[in-house]
This record gives sequence, structure tokens and C-alpha cells, in this order.
Amino acid sequence: MAPRVRPTPQRIFASLESGNTSATDLLRQITDWLRPEPGENMDTVCRRIDLLDKAQEENPDASEKIATILQEWLGRANYFLAFAVLGLFSRQGFMRELGKRIYEHINPLPLNGDSLSDALSLIFHHPEDPQWVQDLPDESWMHLFRILWNAESGDAPRLLEKSISELLYAMEMLSIWVAGEELEPDLVRLEPRIVSRDSAFVALQREIARYCRHYEAWIHGEIRELEDDAHARVLLDQCMQAVTAFRKKSVTKGTSIPLSYLLERLDQTLKRIQDILDILTPMRQKVTEKTAIRLFKELVTASRQRRSVRALFQRNIRLLSRSITENASDHGEHYITRSRKDYFAMLRSGAGGGIIIALMALIKIRIMGLALAPLPETILVSLNYGFGFMLIHILHFTVATKQPAMTAARLAEAIQQGEHGGANPKKIAALLVQVARSQFIAIVGNVSVALSLAFAIGWVYALLRGFPLLSHEACEYQIYELKPFASLALLHACIAGLWLFVAGLTAGFFDNRAAYIGLRDRLKNHPLLRPLLPEKQRAALADYIHENYGALVGNFFFGVLLGSTAYIGMLLGLPLGIRHVAFASGNLGYAMAFDFPGFFTFLLYFLFVSLISFCNLWVSFSLALSVALRSRNTRIQSFSKVMFFFKEQVKAAPLSLFFPPADTAAEKKDQSSSSHGHQDDSG
Repeated sequence: MAPRVRPTPQRIFASLESGNTSATDLLRQITDWLRPEPGENMDTVCRRIDLLDKAQEENPDASEKIATILQEWLGRANYFLAFAVLGLFSRQGFMRELGKRIYEHINPLPLNGDSLSDALSLIFHHPEDPQWVQDLPDESWMHLFRILWNAESGDAPRLLEKSISELLYAMEMLSIWVAGEELEPDLVRLEPRIVSRDSAFVALQREIARYCRHYEAWIHGEIRELEDDAHARVLLDQCMQAVTAFRKKSVTKGTSIPLSYLLERLDQTLKRIQDILDILTPMRQKVTEKTAIRLFKELVTASRQRRSVRALFQRNIRLLSRSITENASDHGEHYITRSRKDYFAMLRSGAGGGIIIALMALIKIRIMGLALAPLPETILVSLNYGFGFMLIHILHFTVATKQPAMTAARLAEAIQQGEHGGANPKKIAALLVQVARSQFIAIVGNVSVALSLAFAIGWVYALLRGFPLLSHEACEYQIYELKPFASLALLHACIAGLWLFVAGLTAGFFDNRAAYIGLRDRLKNHPLLRPLLPEKQRAALADYIHENYGALVGNFFFGVLLGSTAYIGMLLGLPLGIRHVAFASGNLGYAMAFDFPGFFTFLLYFLFVSLISFCNLWVSFSLALSVALRSRNTRIQSFSKVMFFFKEQVKAAPLSLFFPPADTAAEKKDQSSSSHGHQDDSG
């Protein structure tokens, strides 16, 4: 295949001589000329725009032909789909949109060059076009548009009037669609009063319709002065606040993919109306130009993704993950200690979890000693883990490694607030210190008690029975499983971290599910519970299950994942297994109870347990943070600044990573207002 020949201004001008060059062909050639090659930066593109400008000045006939072709095309082109549809979520829903896109790949409809929506796909046809279009400065785009547009042409005023009319029509249709969403069942569920009064959505539609009529009359000279759009913007702001309120209520009342899809579409539609209002405001030229360029860039990106199945799945997975992580973010507050009172409460909670974990490790040792077939052994071990983790939650104790999935969602929320002015790198760094300190003391509680209790149980057992709880071979095996280089301990610790992350998502999903289906009301009025429990006890049971549904299911599922990993590995012929820090410390205690190897050897094995802890925490935290950031469509903008403030805080108070400073009056006030506790510790 011959190498692609890059168009140049001279070749583009030569193609005009045939008289058969369409506007989309012309703009496609210009795009191919501007597109940077790998390794080229935006300065190169800016220089090409300058060269195009110079070439047109030297060839006024070609410049006139370009303006004529473009203006004839703009005079007959349809703008509505680009302004009112492109880049917005489809009103058809996910499944119908998916089917449509798959069919378009199998039997695509030819693109219509006279529709601006299709023309963008023809002009910016390269997969990398959206990236450099976004990166090119707004000033360079305005320069290019002025080069191509002949403002002195007699057709210019007519085309401007047509563009304004298309924008007004698109804005009015968008406002109608917004008003039509008011009676969606999901919105009525979140806010029942919406059906009994005029909402901001309906008021916005009425005001936009009135404003469009007034604007058209001004264009046609029927009135002398254009009325400002202040009232429309007030109503638009109220609509955006309503969508924000719906999002907040969806956290407590539950959400779903269709509801998340609806709220996202409403948000996109309202922002598009705002963009059109900005573009139509003649008194604010700089705002108009900036908004027009930003909208142009959005439309170019959307035109490349309009038939992409992958992009559709990515957007909807982000919506699903957000509906899950919103609940995790809410629970994440319970895992962050800000005062000494919270700190010692977390220590007690972790110690309680350590007691249960030591007993769970003992039960597993006894199950393994039964020499059962692999499947029944796996079932018993999974039930031991699952019911044990549920018991830890019921008793308000803590499994330290369950914290990262929740605190990561809370951290992602703080990062998103930082983008919107609600937080800053210094506050995020302070939150990181609090998270690290909370995680440390929870692990101390788990590991110290699990290790000590296991050692005590093993020692007492040997003292009373005259022989150790574990055989010599079993002790050697437990020690071998801790060695990071002789065994696959660290790989298995990473697998446990993965399951911790999955369990966190599961808990978030079922918390959301409980709120969405109204589990509390269902259980209070359940026909099977009515004859069994009085109303007061039935209500208490319904409240507890509703509030703890996700935590209980997530904990049980986590136990099943831990218990079944080795069996799945056996079926697949893979060396799969899990290493969890709390169980590793318990196993270490049982193994050393009868034959203590010495203090320094014990410290070495404790270091191995610490490495397992690091893998558990780092894998689960990094995965949870990644999903939480993606679900909010955000990222850490200034990671270096966050790390700088983090190091500064640690340097100023090194012990703050492990022990909280004395409570200040401000912290006490924050504690009283935040109303967070540790009742939901294993959520």
C-alpha cells in the first residue's frame, strides 16, 4: 500500500479547480492537513493554520471558492440533530441503543453530508481526531474558523440568522424533553410531591418557549431590544439543583441503571441548554466564543463515539459503578477516625474482630483435620468464613481489611469535590493521614488479638491434652504458607485483596438494592412475618435488615470467595489460594503455641504477615479507588501536590500516621456535626 500523502494548501486549492469538491470533502482535506503526526505537538498544528492563512491571502480566488462552498453547504445543512441529540444520552434506553449500535455495525446507514451531525463524522474520520481537537487551543480554532468564513459575504447575515433559528429550535425541543421527564416513575419515587405541583422543569420549558419567541421577533426586527435571559437562567439553575437533589435522594432511596441513565441525561440536556443560551447572548462575545468552541469539541468527540458499542458500555458501567460506590462513600465515613475517641473505638472494634477471627481460624483447622472430600470441605470452610464475617458485623466489630473499599470511595468523593472547589490538596492529604491512621489501628486490633488468642488457645490445649493442637507437619505447613519467596504467599494475598474489593462492590450493590426496592416496608408488611412477630419486633427486624442488608450479604459473599478459591484453583489446575492478614496472624499463633522458635524468628514471621497485610490493603484500595474515580468521571488532578502536603503533614507530626493528635475545639465541633460512628464497621 502506498503511503498516505498529506494534503497541503496547494493541493487543496488544486482540488477546487474540478468544481466537484463538496464541503465535507474540502473540510476533510483541511483536517487531514492539520492532523498532527505521532510525536508532533499542537505548536505544529498552529503553524499549519498560519500557513493556510498565508496561502489564502496569496490566492484570493481559492479563498473565495472555499467560502462559497462552505456557505452554500451551511445554507442547506440541517443543524438540529447536532445541537439537540449528538453527545446526549439516548432517550431510547440502554438496551435499545445497544441493539441499534450493533445493527449499525452490521448494516450501517450511509452518512448524510448535509446533516451537521453526520458531517462531523465524515470530516473528523480518524480515531485520534477527538484527542488533538481537544488539545488544540481555543484561540487557534477561532483563527481557523475566521480564515474559512467570509464575514463580508452577502450570505453571511442570512446564515447567521439560520444558525440562530436552529439553536433556538434545538433549545426549545430540549426544554420540552426536560419537562417530559418530570413524570418518570423513578423521579416520582424519589420525590412524590413532583406530581402535585409545577416543577422547575415545566417552568423552564415555558420560559424557554417565551424567550425563543421573543428572540425570533428581535431577529426579524419586530422589536427593538432583546430581553435578557436572566429568568431562564434562574430556572435553569433550579433545574440543575433539582437533579442534584435527586442524586442525593437516590443514595438513600436507591438507584438503578435506568435512573442513573435518566439523571445523567437530564444533566447533559440542561448543560446543553445552558451552552446554547451562552452562545445566543450577543453582549458577551468572549463567553459566546469560548462556549461555542467547547461545544464544537464535544460534538467532534461524540461524533466519533455515536456508533461505538464499547463507548456505550463504558458510560453505563460508569453509571452502575457510581450507583454502587455512592453507598460505599457514605459508609466510608464510619472507617475514618478523626478524634482519639474514634481511634480507641476503632481499636476496640478491631480487637473484637480479632477474637472472632482467631476462633474462625481454629474452626478451619478442625475442618481441615476431618480429611473430607474437596467439595464438602470447601462448603464447610466457606460457611465458616461467611457466617464468621457476618457475626463480626452483627457484634459491631471490624475486619480491618474491609476498610479500603469504603475509604477509597470516600477519598474519591473528596477528590471530586476538589474539582468543584469543595476540597483542596491539603484537605485530601489530611484525609489520607486519617485513613492511614484508621487502617493502622484496625489492623493492630485484629492482628494483635488474633495472634495472642490463637497462641493462648494452642498453649492451653497442649497443656491440658498433653499434645499440640497442630501436628508437626501442620505447623510446618502453616509457617511455609507465610514465606513470601518460598511459597506463593504474596500472590495469594493479592487474590484476597481482589476478593476484598469485589466484596465491597457487592455490599454497595445490595445496600443500593435494599433502598431501591423499599426493603424495610416490604419486611414490615410481609405476610409470612405478620403471624410470627408482633408489629414492634417486626419493625425492628425490618429496620435492621434494611440498614445492614449490603453489609451482611457482602460479608457472607466475601467468606464464600475466600473459602472456594483453592477449590476453584484445583478444578482449573492452577495454584490458587488466599492469604488474609488476620487469618495469617491467627495461624501463626497456633503454629508457634507449642514450639516457640525464638523472638527474632518470630519477628521475621511477623514481618511476613505484614507483607501479606500490605498486599491485601494495597490491591483492594487501589482497585476501589480506581472504580470510584471512574464512576465519578474524575481523577487526581494534582497528585504531586497531594503527596507534597501529605509528606509535610507527616514531617510536621510523624506520630499522626499512627496516633491522633489531641482533640481541638474545631475537631470536637466537626465530630458533633458529622454524626459518624462505628456501628456499621464491617459494611
